[in-house]
Amino acid sequence: MKLFYASGACSLSPHIVACEAGIAIELQMVDLKTKTMTTQGDYLAINPKGYVPALQLDNGELLTEGPVIVQYLADLKPQTGLVPPAGTLPRYHLQEMLGYINSELHKTYSPLFNPATPAETRAEREAYLRRRYGLVEKQLEAGKYLFGEPFTVADAYLFTVTNWARMVNFSLAEFPNVRAFQERVAGRPAVQAAMRAEGLIK
Repeated sequence: MKLFYASGACSLSPHIVACEAGIAIELQMVDLKTKTMTTQGDYLAINPKGYVPALQLDNGELLTEGPVIVQYLADLKPQTGLVPPAGTLPRYHLQEMLGYINSELHKTYSPLFNPATPAETRAEREAYLRRRYGLVEKQLEAGKYLFGEPFTVADAYLFTVTNWARMVNFSLAEFPNVRAFQERVAGRPAVQAAMRAEGLIK
């Protein structure tokens, strides 16, 4: 399988999941500005959406959208506990959290990366993020990870998105549980392996 990624982007989440599950993947870096790849040329010819992640399966089929890809990878190794079994209520709660991270956190960061975003819009988006992180902060009161134990694909996604806070100077000072979570996840060997492979740490 081949994972199309950009260093530190949301594609880090499935990369972490693959490392956690012990799934061998080939990495293909994408330049998101030019939509090109070093070895394969036009990324749009592979994924017309133009963004990452995308996972090319061994049979040539393509999966896109991070929340789908992480579940697919985890389902390949159900013994890892990275996702609850399909059809169970815990699985739906996990999907609920993936949806929340995707729509309420991930997309809210987007304008903060754009230097052309007006100050008023930036302030509104930061206020929105603080409200949304309030729910996550409360969720993390129960244990080490979003659902206590074990580490799940939702934790990989939350870690990846929240890692952007320092890149856009968004303070997490008022969220001690979130900050402790980030440190805890950053220390996991699989997370370090994925980040090292993407050049995010040495």
